[in-house]
Amino acid sequence: QVQLVESGGGLVQTGGSLRLSCAASGRSFSYYTMGWFRQAPGKEREFVAAIRWSGGDLYEDSLKGRFTISRDNSKNTVYLQMNSLKPEDTAVYYCVAGNRLSSGPDWYDYWGQGTQVTVSS
Repeated sequence: QVQLVESGGGLVQTGGSLRLSCAASGRSFSYYTMGWFRQAPGKEREFVAAIRWSGGDLYEDSLKGRFTISRDNSKNTVYLQMNSLKPEDTAVYYCVAGNRLSSGPDWYDYWGQGTQVTVSS
């Protein structure tokens, strides 16, 4: 089992930045692919980014350049740096862990509870 706890969400103005963190505990964090999804009210869940244990990453194309995913295996933590935030980035952001670098949610076995990000206009 892997437990995931997100933090760092909050309220920010348009153009601002936030860094989300996800602390993992349990089995062999270093070998899992870690990622982030988000879900806005009334919308479907959306892939944001993911990163392999070795550092290879994948982004939703529309977010590339504004969002950066990284991980610190020594701290069992994955990060999502979000810059130039827009109101449409408002969503609950979920940390995930799985065994494959993919944008498909079904490849991720473990999900955190989510952290709210609200971008005001």
